[in-house]
Amino acid sequence: MAVQAAAGKGPLIPDIKGMTEMLTKSLSESKDAKVPFAKLQKVLEEDGKATADLEYMLSLVRALADVAGKAEARGLSAGDLKLLDKAISEEIVELAKPVLPRSGSPYHQAMQWVGGTDRDWPVEIFTTNYDMLAEQALEETGVPYFDGFVGANKPFFDIRAIEDDALPSRWARLWKLHGSITWSRSKSGQVIRQFDATHDERRLIHPSHLKYDESRRMPYLALHDRLRQLLRQPNVVIVSCGYSFRDEHLNEILQEGLQRNPGAIVYGCLYGSLSQYDEACKLSLRANNANLVLLAEDEAVIGCERDGWAGVADPDNDPELPGVQVEGNKLLCKLGDFAVFGGMLANLAGTAP
Repeated sequence: MAVQAAAGKGPLIPDIKGMTEMLTKSLSESKDAKVPFAKLQKVLEEDGKATADLEYMLSLVRALADVAGKAEARGLSAGDLKLLDKAISEEIVELAKPVLPRSGSPYHQAMQWVGGTDRDWPVEIFTTNYDMLAEQALEETGVPYFDGFVGANKPFFDIRAIEDDALPSRWARLWKLHGSITWSRSKSGQVIRQFDATHDERRLIHPSHLKYDESRRMPYLALHDRLRQLLRQPNVVIVSCGYSFRDEHLNEILQEGLQRNPGAIVYGCLYGSLSQYDEACKLSLRANNANLVLLAEDEAVIGCERDGWAGVADPDNDPELPGVQVEGNKLLCKLGDFAVFGGMLANLAGTAP
């Protein structure tokens, strides 16, 4: 999800497509990574993946590194692959480093809603973003949260703490499904959180191909299991904003959970036109996924039925529905815009200016 900066200055953090374009340009011009990156691009072209995004590139590099060992794979030496892993990871870190520019951002509004009400059950936030914007907003609005790490010097990932879940309900839960720019694996194999990884520590940004005996030590399986567990809860409601439903692993978890638990419901708030989201439509239009609701600007899928939003007889008659705007004689649902979504939560929390 692209995070907007001040008006007229473009995104604070680009979306995956934008990050991929910037990463490709940087590594194609890099003095150190130019040759190995050209080799990687050749492999991608041979596989019909010339337009692959940075997450696919990083996963491919790590998969080839496992195959190569100390030799080479697909024309890339072990040294090439190690350099590419580090170069791609560090480039992602740089692109995702910006911080929120003001206290009244949609992130702050959302987190004020999270911490604004006493609840019997905690709010759980799942994100595929690598940046630290959610953490920044939670801390600046005074909302306590747990993200799976414990400690002060080099916080370490604790699967048991996630599974036991004995924290107070007023603590939010923040689960970063694709890792974070602050996660790394130490030489000893421990997953730790810190801003600057050393030479011997490997950035953990996106789930990648891993040996079976390594997989249980990774945070990703534990966090995916957490989403599965949540979907088993009676009458659970999940609202997504900014998720495009293009992650096959997460889609599989959502589909399985919704099929097994008819009382669960997922609302997918999509930015722009519904025609941009083929994967989401295919997932929601299946007969047994009636509890997946898609809300795009021009159309919606509700109860496996796809249709446009109804017009209004009087354009001046504002329907006063959250996230709904009137343009001409049409209703448009803007909840897929995180700025609108955050504003809605601010209204619900009574913190809107």
